[in-house]
Amino acid sequence: MQQRYATNPAQIPGMTTADLREQYLVPEVFVPGEITVVYTHHDRIVLGGAVPAGRELVLPGYPEIRSDYFLEHREVGIINVGGTGTVTADGEVHTLVKGACLYLGRGIRDVVFADAGDGSGGGAQFYLFSAPAHTAYPAALVSPGEGTVRELGDQATSNRRTLNQYIHENGVKSCQIVMGVTTLHEGSMWNTMPAHTHDRRTECYLYFDVPDDARVIHLLGEREETRHLVVADRQAIISPSWSLHSGVGTAAYSFIWAMAGENQAFDDMDAAPVTTLK
Repeated sequence: MQQRYATNPAQIPGMTTADLREQYLVPEVFVPGEITVVYTHHDRIVLGGAVPAGRELVLPGYPEIRSDYFLEHREVGIINVGGTGTVTADGEVHTLVKGACLYLGRGIRDVVFADAGDGSGGGAQFYLFSAPAHTAYPAALVSPGEGTVRELGDQATSNRRTLNQYIHENGVKSCQIVMGVTTLHEGSMWNTMPAHTHDRRTECYLYFDVPDDARVIHLLGEREETRHLVVADRQAIISPSWSLHSGVGTAAYSFIWAMAGENQAFDDMDAAPVTTLK
C-alpha cells in the first residue's frame, strides 16, 4: 500500500511538475494480475485497481490500516472499467459488466475479484474507492444507466455530459462514499466547468476511455494559484478538499468521480467562476 500524506494550499506555489505528479497523480492504477492501492491521508481514502488477468485476486488486509481484513472498519465502491468480471463478497457472487457499480459495506470479510470467463470485451478492470465507515450498509449492485441519471452542460460550451450517480444520498446507501460515472458527449471536452471546490470532502477522479493519442488537462490548486496535470487513460487524480478540480480533454472521455468527507450532498460545492481563475 503506497501512502500519500496530506498537503495544504501553501505548498502549491513552490511545487514543480514532478512534485505535483508525485502528490496528486496515481499513474498506474491497473496492473495485470495485481491489486494496487494508494492510501491518501486526505479523509483517509484508499483508491486503487484490481486486474484479475485470468486469476482470482483476494483483497487483503494491509498493515497500514491496522485491520484484520480490509472492510473491518471500511466500506468500498467498485466500478468495472474493463470486460465483464465478478466480485465475490463473503460467498455472494456479483457480476459487473463495464460501467457497473458495486457497493460493499463494513464487515464483509472476504472479497475476491475474477474475470467472468465469457470472453466479453477482454479482462475486467475494477476501480476501488474506500473510506472509513462507522456502520454497515447492505451490498448493492447497480448496472450502467440504472443510477440517477442527470444530463448536464451545453454543446455550445463544450461540456455536454451524462452523469450517472450510483452511491449517493438518494441512491445506494453508504456511510461516506459518493460515487458515479460521467461520460462526455462527442465534441465535448470540458468536465465540471465552471470549476468548484467543496471544503467538506476529498474527491478523486479516474479518467478512462481516453484515446491513446489524447490527454486530459486536469486543473487543481486554489482559484488564484492554479496548476495543471496532464493525465492519460486510466490514471487517477487525488483532489484535496481545498483544491478546485476540472479538466479538458483533447477528445471526449469518461471519468469516475468519488468523494468522502463531511456530507453526501452532491450539489454541496463552492463554484469557482472562470473569471476568478488565475
